[in-house]
Amino acid sequence: MRLTSLLLLFISMTALAQQADTLIYAQGNILSAVTKEPVVAKISYQSLPYGNIIGFLSGSSYSFPLHNQEKYSITVEAAGFAPSKYMLDPAGANGDKKVIQDIELTLPTPAANNAETTHTVGKVMRLDDLIFDAGRAKIAPSSYAELDEVAVMLKNNPKMVIQLEGHTDTRGDAKANMKLSEDRVAAVKTYLISKGGNKNRIKTKAFGGTMPLSRENTEDAHALNRRVELRILEN
Repeated sequence: MRLTSLLLLFISMTALAQQADTLIYAQGNILSAVTKEPVVAKISYQSLPYGNIIGFLSGSSYSFPLHNQEKYSITVEAAGFAPSKYMLDPAGANGDKKVIQDIELTLPTPAANNAETTHTVGKVMRLDDLIFDAGRAKIAPSSYAELDEVAVMLKNNPKMVIQLEGHTDTRGDAKANMKLSEDRVAAVKTYLISKGGNKNRIKTKAFGGTMPLSRENTEDAHALNRRVELRILEN
């Protein structure tokens, strides 16, 4: 009896070792497409076509096995970036039995480009043409055209609720940055209300410098971090 049990254990361990030798792994890094810096993201994956195997990860890189030689879909989401989705095919594995796929996250699309056509709940758009006076919440006249398109979007979608999210760069006093981001999204809300927007359908949220897209100490990076984003909450 003891010999039989040992034999079965040996056979089981041998089978597992053989499976491990043939197992293909998917792995890669999550990066900003603009700065190439690592981005901490939420990562979900599932086997195709039926999603029999699913998994969830968090971090700036990922690694998981592609069981049964099946293709997998992977979705990557991070604050401040547009979601990204890829298909991973074990047929593309290298000699080390790895499917290498780095994923670069892009910025959300500008509101000026799609404010009238993008109505999906959860969608985030950047107000790329929104300009304020330095260190103030006064909106520059050159920003009006983009904000007018947002006002049209709200008018054409009477059930839509949006959230304006304000961010500053990381320099200076944290409390002052938070106050500035609050004042700026409030100014945008006031403008949209003046164009017919319903104040109850325009929410605001301030982040100050707590959610930078880049941590480089350059003027380009600071400009990237200073932003107002529009999130569709309901529609």
